[in-house]
Amino acid sequence: MEKAENGSISSFDSENSAPPGVELRHLRYFVAVAEAGTFTHAAERMYVGQPTLSQQIRRLEEFVGTPLLQRRREGVRLTEAGTILLEESRAVLSLVDHGVSRTRQAAGLGRSRLRFVVQPYLPPTLAAETVSRLRSAAPEVDVTWLETALDADFSSILQRRADAALGWMSPANCALPDPLDVMEIGSFEPDVWIPARHPAAVKGGIGLDELARMHIIHGPRHADPGTYDAWRSVLRTRNPSFDFADPPFRQSLPMTLAFAATGSRPSAVLTGPCRPVGIDPQSTADAGRHEMVPIRVKRSLLTATAGLVWSADLPRELQQVLFETAEKIGA
Repeated sequence: MEKAENGSISSFDSENSAPPGVELRHLRYFVAVAEAGTFTHAAERMYVGQPTLSQQIRRLEEFVGTPLLQRRREGVRLTEAGTILLEESRAVLSLVDHGVSRTRQAAGLGRSRLRFVVQPYLPPTLAAETVSRLRSAAPEVDVTWLETALDADFSSILQRRADAALGWMSPANCALPDPLDVMEIGSFEPDVWIPARHPAAVKGGIGLDELARMHIIHGPRHADPGTYDAWRSVLRTRNPSFDFADPPFRQSLPMTLAFAATGSRPSAVLTGPCRPVGIDPQSTADAGRHEMVPIRVKRSLLTATAGLVWSADLPRELQQVLFETAEKIGA
């Protein structure tokens, strides 16, 4: 394979090669547009003119051979191909930035850097405490915060797209693969919201047998596959045909409660892990409006364990910071 004078690839040698002419700046521009939602905002973020940015994105589409963005009056929307390229571009840019950072550290230059993933839908208090303690423990470290879903193997760390993460441990996978280290922070359980007229509302708790016979709104699965599958398996021990129903509004508990309360069949809403095991659930103003109340699962049989996971390939001083952060959160 030959290279042109500007450093871009000038010819293919296999089907897996990058299209000729694609450079890192094209990927950075593309990610900026996808994240900003408009060319105007992306141009401001990248400190380039909008015509230049538009030209570079069109050139990238020519290199790839397919449209990556749908241009609309209200902004841009990714095509199917664009969605794939966005994920791959983030991975490539993260690897390059991480490599440059490690090179500078090895040469005694610059500050340490840490790419930290916070899994979506974590209890706000847990996420906030982790961020606060980590920032306090390592003020000299440049931390890049990423919010993205995590799988059971924390593949984003294994694939070097991140250095550390806060997420839910898979009950079926207690031992993480090398070179990952983990410290468990604590166990959490969900709230079960049921109609106020349900007999279990007075008792403040519901057993698995009764819960497994109800229509339960929970999920979506892709937000936390490990916990979703584990809880579904537990409920299927009591009702083999049990399955969850996806929430109609994925990021709004009040709207989901309203949907459950006005449905044609009695429904319960099962939240994700939201409070430490043993702590009673708290009602909200929206609950009374929708005539739904939060209760516990008896004997805390639906739980999830939060863990702080990092790569053992990190410099020892960064590993020590993460260890101490997890230790203080779990205390």
